[in-house]
Amino acid sequence: MNYLICPQILTEAPDIFCRGMNYLHEHKPEAIIHRDLEPSNILRDDSGHLKVADFGFSKILKFSNTVKEDRPVTCQETSCRYVAPEVYKNEEYDTKVDVFSFALILKEMIEGCPPFSTRQEKEVPKVYVANERPPFRAPPKCYAYGLRELIEECWSEEPFKRPTFRQIITRLDYIYNQLPHKRHWKVSISLSFSLSCLLYLYVCIVL
Repeated sequence: MNYLICPQILTEAPDIFCRGMNYLHEHKPEAIIHRDLEPSNILRDDSGHLKVADFGFSKILKFSNTVKEDRPVTCQETSCRYVAPEVYKNEEYDTKVDVFSFALILKEMIEGCPPFSTRQEKEVPKVYVANERPPFRAPPKCYAYGLRELIEECWSEEPFKRPTFRQIITRLDYIYNQLPHKRHWKVSISLSFSLSCLLYLYVCIVL
């Protein structure tokens, strides 16, 4: 299998996932949870910029730091492959459900296939509840400098152990700074430091 990443995604995805989601989560006075973050909700506009779309399941934290669905989530109304286990279990949840989804999407960009692609979608949430996560199949060099550990923290069973998007941005910056600056790069290194993670991934599959 070839572990390829689209250059257009390389130049946009970190800002969408990290800075965009951080803005939502730290929005004042009321934080916003997207709750349905998945690849099909990432669109490209006429200028070629990627946008997070479909806020139909989003929640505004008005009176509490947590929310709960009015009824159990079904796979007919949302993609269960990217839903955090606490949502599927119909428990109270917070902004960390978006962090869980981010981990799965980032790994999918590296691996080139959806999480648990060989399983029926309705079975995937049960696997998450059992604390099983998609296996890492890409070469270790694609997950170097702490990237694998970051993904594992983001999909932690315990929401409070998942980092915030502000912390994720800092971690991605650290990963970027560990990279050797090689002439094989196909993307300008003058890009914002927030491109750190996926710039690295592009390097690891090209070299």
